[in-house]
Amino acid sequence: MNKVTFKTDLCKGCGLCVLACPKKIIALEGTRLNAKGYHPAGVSDMEKCLGCAMCATMCPDLVITVEKDV
Repeated sequence: MNKVTFKTDLCKGCGLCVLACPKKIIALEGTRLNAKGYHPAGVSDMEKCLGCAMCATMCPDLVITVEKDV
């Protein structure tokens, strides 16, 4: 299974990764704030992840790491 991790304390909640995800499984966590006071992004269903890394490519702060299952 592919794995997507976020450095949530560095995420500024811009939402670019949400827009870039072709499976629409990334969302801003509306109930949680990070250390900077932003709603960080997270993956809702890791099993649906394609491992395409479009989210990581779009992230301006490089807070997303994608590990593709081989």
